[in-house]
Amino acid sequence: MGRRVIPHVPMRPLWRCRSCGAEWPCQPARLSLLVEYRGDRTGLLLYLGALMTEAGEQLAALNPGHVPDLHHRFLGWARARG
Repeated sequence: MGRRVIPHVPMRPLWRCRSCGAEWPCQPARLSLLVEYRGDRTGLLLYLGALMTEAGEQLAALNPGHVPDLHHRFLGWARARG
């Protein structure tokens, strides 16, 4: 009997990882996204930007009056190095 593997995906509207509970995208999710979007950094950034907008709206609705700064969390790590 195997252990059930829970993917590292966001739990909306809290934007925590369903698997590890860290802020999403957690490190395993980041690695998975980098692999999935290998060779398409622009596509990755567009995808993450859309998710950042969704997360900002949902997190602001949970805590009115507080607008979270999500840029580094969603985009800062994914920028091209070099």
